[in-house]
Amino acid sequence: MSSYLGKNLHVAIFGQSHSEAIGVTVDGLPAGEAVDLEELDRFLQRRAPGRTDTSTPRKEADKPRILCGLADGVTCGAPLAAVIENTNTRSRDYDKLKDVPRPGHADYTAQVRYGGFQDVRGGGHFSGRLTAPLCVAGGIALQILARRGIQVAAHILRVGEVTDRPFDPMGEQGETLDRVRRAPFPVLDQQAGERMRKTILEAREQRDSVGGVVECMITGLPAGVGDPMFGGMESRMASVLFGIPAVKGVEFGSGFGAARMRGSEHNDPFGIEGGQVVARSNHAGGILGGITSGMPILFRCAFKPTPSISKEQDSVSLSRMEPEKLVVEGRHDPCIVPRAVPVVEAAAALVVLDALLDGPAKVEW
Repeated sequence: MSSYLGKNLHVAIFGQSHSEAIGVTVDGLPAGEAVDLEELDRFLQRRAPGRTDTSTPRKEADKPRILCGLADGVTCGAPLAAVIENTNTRSRDYDKLKDVPRPGHADYTAQVRYGGFQDVRGGGHFSGRLTAPLCVAGGIALQILARRGIQVAAHILRVGEVTDRPFDPMGEQGETLDRVRRAPFPVLDQQAGERMRKTILEAREQRDSVGGVVECMITGLPAGVGDPMFGGMESRMASVLFGIPAVKGVEFGSGFGAARMRGSEHNDPFGIEGGQVVARSNHAGGILGGITSGMPILFRCAFKPTPSISKEQDSVSLSRMEPEKLVVEGRHDPCIVPRAVPVVEAAAALVVLDALLDGPAKVEW
C-alpha cells in the first residue's frame, strides 16, 4: 500500500481529485487531546484553492467532516476519520488526457501501471488535491505538538529566481514563526514576496508555470528522537515529503552545500549552556546520525513547476502511437509553492509526532 504513512501513527489518505469526497483516517492518536476545529479550519484555508490570484481559480470550501475519533472535541483513542467533499469539479477538462498524457505529469506512468483503469479526472489519486486530507491529519498533529512547546513553521524560500531571507539555522523568535504562519503570502521579506507574486503572475500571463522552494523549521524538539540508518529522522521525513506531489528534492541543514565545505567548516562545535549540551552552529540541520541533536530541525523542499500549462506542448496519442500536440485545459496553479507551505508543515508535524510516539522522549504527555 502506498497511500499511508507512519510507524506508530498510521495515516491513510483516500479519494481522487474528482471523486465525491477525499479523506483521511488516523489511527494511533494519543487519547485526551483536544482538537480545536476552528484552528484546524484556519490551517486548512492556507492550503485551500481559489483564495488568491496566484492560485487555481477552482474554489473548494475544504471543510472537513469528522466522522469518528473525537468525543466532545477530544481524541478518544479510537481511529479518527474525516472527509472533505469535492464540490467544484469540471471533469470534461480531462477527457483527452487518457489518450494524450501531459508532459511532466503522471498521466502516462499511471496508464502503464494501472492498464488504463486509472481516474484521469483532475489527476485522480495523483492530484495535489489529496494534500487537503493530509493537512487535516497534520493540522491535528500541529496542535498536539504546540501544547508541548514544539513549533513547526515554513515559508517560501524561492520562486523562480526570487529568494526570501532564509531562516536562521540557530532558530527564530516565536513571533517570527507565528507571523509567517499567519501571512497570506508566507515570506519573511515582504519585498521579496511581492517580487515572487509578480513572477507567478507573469508565468500565468505567459500560459506557463514556475517552481520554487519551501523551507521549514521545527523548534522545541529535544535531543534523542529518531534512530540510525533507515529509521532516522531524515529518512522518515524525506519519505513523507516526497509523497507530496511535485516535490523533486529535499535537503537538511547545509544540504548539498556541505559538498563544497571542509570538515572544519561543516562540523558544528559543541558547548555547554545552562547545563545543556548545545551546538555553536547548525550545519547539520538539527539531526546527527538520524537522531535529533536538540538544535532546530531545518530542511528545504524543491517543487517543480506545475506540469499542467496552457502552452502548446509535444505529446503522443497512446491509441494511435503517433505524435500529437497538447494544450491543457482546466484550472491549474501557475505555482503550487504558496499553497504547499502548510502541506510541508503538516507532513513534518506528522513525522515528528510519529517519532515521539516511539519513546522514550523528554516530552511530557
